[in-house]
Amino acid sequence: MMMIGAGASLGAAMRWLLTIAWKKWGQLDWPIATLLINLSGSFLMGWLSILVLSGNMRIFLTTGLLGGYTTFSTFNTELLVMLDEGKTAQCWEYIMISTLGGIIMAWLGMSV
Repeated sequence: MMMIGAGASLGAAMRWLLTIAWKKWGQLDWPIATLLINLSGSFLMGWLSILVLSGNMRIFLTTGLLGGYTTFSTFNTELLVMLDEGKTAQCWEYIMISTLGGIIMAWLGMSV
């Protein structure tokens, strides 16, 4: 449990720092920070899945670090905001890019 908690704390801090950094570069009408975080997390999860790691290291990196780094709840909240603002097409684009992109990135990670 300590490994998961430590990894999750680190992953969440990394996500927060990247989100803040992205917002300093400019605001788009798209949740780019969440998309990039989730896509990079998918790549890393795919890559880590093929590595031979000890049980504790695997749990720390996958369940902990990447579990805290990636964010399904923010993704869903952003979708609901888009729908509430009447941006239905943008909402579907975000769903498709996130889902298909996540699968492709995980596959690429496993192919490295």
